[in-house]
Formats: sequence, C-alpha cells, structure tokens
Amino acid sequence: MTSENNATPKTLRRLRPRIVGVVTEDKVNKTRKVVFEYLSRHAMYNKYVKRKTVLHVHDEKNESHIGDHVEVMQCRPYSKTKSYRLVRIITRGPQIDLSAIKGEASQMFEKHKEQENTPAPMGQV
Repeated sequence: MTSENNATPKTLRRLRPRIVGVVTEDKVNKTRKVVFEYLSRHAMYNKYVKRKTVLHVHDEKNESHIGDHVEVMQCRPYSKTKSYRLVRIITRGPQIDLSAIKGEASQMFEKHKEQENTPAPMGQV
C-alpha cells in the first residue's frame, strides 16, 4: 500500500466573492482604497439609487495606482479595516507625470522668493 491511497481527498473550498472597482487612493504603503458602485432600489419610492462601497485592499507589490480598474477578492483580515486583496489590474488609469509640474512650480516659487528678499532701492518705500 502506498501513502497516496491513504490520503484524504482534497476538500473543495467555496469560490470567494470577487468585486471590480476603481482605485481612489494609493497613499498608504501596500494599501489601496477601492470604490465599488452599484444601483439599489429604494424601498418606498421604487426608484434606483446609486450607492458606493469603499473597500480597503491589500496590494502586496504596490502595483496599482489611482484610476486603475481592479479586481479584488475577499480574504482573511490583514488589519482592522483590510479584508480584501488585489487579484489583478484590469485596466490602467491615466498616468500623469507630476515631476514637470512640480519642477515648474518650485522654480516659480524660488523666483518669487528672490524678488521678495532683494532690498528696495533708496528713496522708494
């Protein structure tokens, strides 16, 4: 007899819920805020109301950024608010290069600062 025959068959786990949403914040390391929007029917007025749920998602490699459409899956709690993890990035959001803007702004600030520090000529107040 081999040990393979004595092993119990692998138990099948249920499929975990997967949700598609948009990343709205990526400031914290390995954590993303993902917004999931849906429509629900109002109980009294029977009209559809737009609702949204904000999920805190664990992103191990910090690969998603603001504006990305991502698929997340429910998992064990990583922290008090984080109980979802990133499965994949469906589409990338618009990538904006802020380095040029920051460079221009800092140059303008330096010029303005230099003008304030220069002494006024005599006779002008």
